[in-house]
Amino acid sequence: MIENLKHLRDKIDAIDDELLKLISTRAQLAQEVGRQKSGVAYRPERESQIFARLQQNNRGPLSQTQIQQLFTEIISACRALEDPFTVAYLGPEGTFSEEAVNKRFGKAVHALPSSSIDDVFRKVESGTASFGVVPVENSTEGAVGRTMDLLLQTSLVICGELELAIHQCLMAKQLDLSKIQRIYSHPQSFAQCQSWLIENLHNLQGIECINAASNADAARLAANDEHAAAIAGKQAAEVFGLMLYACNIEDNPNNTTRFLIIGSQAVAPSGRDKTSLAMATNNRPGAVHELLAPLARHQVSMTRLESRPSRTNLWDYVFFVDIEGHQQDENVALALQALHRNATFIKLLGSYPIA
Repeated sequence: MIENLKHLRDKIDAIDDELLKLISTRAQLAQEVGRQKSGVAYRPERESQIFARLQQNNRGPLSQTQIQQLFTEIISACRALEDPFTVAYLGPEGTFSEEAVNKRFGKAVHALPSSSIDDVFRKVESGTASFGVVPVENSTEGAVGRTMDLLLQTSLVICGELELAIHQCLMAKQLDLSKIQRIYSHPQSFAQCQSWLIENLHNLQGIECINAASNADAARLAANDEHAAAIAGKQAAEVFGLMLYACNIEDNPNNTTRFLIIGSQAVAPSGRDKTSLAMATNNRPGAVHELLAPLARHQVSMTRLESRPSRTNLWDYVFFVDIEGHQQDENVALALQALHRNATFIKLLGSYPIA
């Protein structure tokens, strides 16, 4: 048995050596690509095609998620040789937004924490960051209004999207909950964990729930207070040295947040894309039906429709719409032309690969 085990380990060592050679060759090719092109090295459509091909060819035993995580870091390291660019996110360190940056861009990117969603937009608009990652909607709590409002005002476009499973944890400096007098968290996190808190903290009436700017900020506050706990993700507990009392305390186990990647570059078709736009029309009977009719006429599928106050006239609304396909696709282009004729206002927010 010992001889057989040694033989297996020798085979693994040989494969590791071959993998190292192949990864180094890939990195050299990435450097050559960087020398032959201009602009930021991140190509969302190209990376989407790579992951689609890898998942199609994956025969296990590694899961599709594990394969994507593995190659995300390989691509991240190779991309950094081309252009070590910066990605802004809603900070501080330890937020779900930072986790989203790592999931999409890998650990080799320079992640820049920002004080607010507005600040993420400002950093990308000013060129301080090449891209930004901002939350746009949660499966439990709905749309993130500030992100949607800023999309109307900015010259930036949506370059990509990703979905992140949100798992909340209760954490503190010590695990004696009888000493806890207050809990810090973001308002959305309190809402996502309300049933668990009522069921498990019977003396919740005597505990003050205090809103924080972010989950990571809540963890920071709890780290400086013996009588406080925080609701945040595991990453925040690691960053601020807190102990985990309970994990996965969100009321909905499928709790997911959708994030957008914002930047200044237009994204080419990947073959599996989504287009986002914002529109407005006159406030009269049948106006919205007429506005959206070109989508059905040109066989374009609408996957999301959300309304927001226009902030110009009382009771006027802007409709945020996601449709399947890229703006360069023939049927989508024809539908967009018709929408321009029907709408009193229309803004194309971007075409990008589907998460």
